[in-house]
Amino acid sequence: MERPLDLRHMASPALRDLITLAHLPDFDRLQDQISQVRGCTRPVQLVGTTRTLDAATSEVLRSYSTADEPTGRLLTACGNRRSSRCPACSRLYAADTYHLIKAGLSGGKTVPEAVRTHPRLFVTLTAPSFGPVHNRRTTDAGENLPCRCGERHPADDPTLGTPLHPATYDYAGAVLWNAHAGALWARFTTYLRRELAAHLGMTQKALNAALRVSFAKVAEYQRRGLVHFHAVIRLDGPEGSNEPPPRWATADALTHAVTEAAERAVLTVASDAIGERELTWGDQLDIREIAALGDGKLTDQKVAAYVAKYATKSAEDSGTVDRSLRCSGCGGRGYECGPDGFRDLCDHCEGTGQSERIADLRVHSHVRQMIRTAWDLGHLPEFADLKLWKWAHMLGFRGHFSSKSRRYSTTLGALRDVRRTWRAEKTRAADDRPEISDETTLVLSHWQYLASGYSPGEELLAAQVRHDLAQADRRKAEGDPWL
Repeated sequence: MERPLDLRHMASPALRDLITLAHLPDFDRLQDQISQVRGCTRPVQLVGTTRTLDAATSEVLRSYSTADEPTGRLLTACGNRRSSRCPACSRLYAADTYHLIKAGLSGGKTVPEAVRTHPRLFVTLTAPSFGPVHNRRTTDAGENLPCRCGERHPADDPTLGTPLHPATYDYAGAVLWNAHAGALWARFTTYLRRELAAHLGMTQKALNAALRVSFAKVAEYQRRGLVHFHAVIRLDGPEGSNEPPPRWATADALTHAVTEAAERAVLTVASDAIGERELTWGDQLDIREIAALGDGKLTDQKVAAYVAKYATKSAEDSGTVDRSLRCSGCGGRGYECGPDGFRDLCDHCEGTGQSERIADLRVHSHVRQMIRTAWDLGHLPEFADLKLWKWAHMLGFRGHFSSKSRRYSTTLGALRDVRRTWRAEKTRAADDRPEISDETTLVLSHWQYLASGYSPGEELLAAQVRHDLAQADRRKAEGDPWL
């Protein structure tokens, strides 16, 4: 009879757990699970069963249960797009975004290659100024010019993007601009169609019958904590990318419409606490044409890679935290309603509503003030619908980091479905199982959430998977001939 392992002498819990896992009857299956989620930082643990039945006879053709797994549960990737949370899943999200954007530029994924000949622009819309900040300007030759403070800041200077005069900086305006950036983009797209129709001397109804404006955009945080948008804007025929727009719908006409729409898009915000504000785009508007067939410096690949890069970023690049500051016990309100209906101070946050005290966050004073401003504005009645206390860690921005119009190209969901089908077919072929038609079968599944994350030993295995993938990516980028 095999004696049980005595690992009490080992100081490392992770090593003890790893040795225990290594002695499981089907350790290779556990390694396979961790490899399939690509070393996901915090995978979801599921328990349950699934059965595939013949729709006519109810015969069980295939069945699966997590009870047959080495650890009794199934690991699935968390799917978080943010690189600060899960590098593995964000890398996959970035790859999907790249293919989505590139398909709308070069064709593929149900988009015809002729889309390359459509008028296409790469547009950057920025935020306005809310006060002078430390910056780093350079000449065309790369010479570092003095900032308005008189110093020449190095590229990694933490003061870059922070106000020259914090006492007079418009923090309320900056936070409210972030909070309304998504709505301002929607206003911009409305005016874009109007300005295009006016420039071409036709009604909007006639314009919509003759062509379609398609776009894909991504948000990026500047060092001063404000978002700006990078967008691919394309003109198509009325049915979308499958047909070209009329010849009179040119890139010059689209450039004119973008310029005018950026100037006209205005949102007015009124409050007794801060007065009335007009939210507009900044003066720095960059419009560049994406030439057909990749002619010129701005190629389809560069644009797609640029957008994909920022699709996995978040506000932490501006120096803030990557987690919500809402107290989980009271949801940020600071109180809980007892059985008697009275509001009692939350025991978890002692009435602050914060999971962490804003004053204790290890961030720059400029970022802390933006977080505090968002938190305070969010509790004003006139801004209650913005829920700024929920998005304080995002410095007020609450929109989607990436989005696209319906006819721009394929969807992230479609790309995931293709990948899922490919993996299922690969597994079926490896197991030499007969192919089953979806039209004649019925799948019954029952799944339950168990927990998130790894055991200490599994974390060591996941770290090795992440390391191997990172090394493979590095060698691929360096042009390793063996990859």
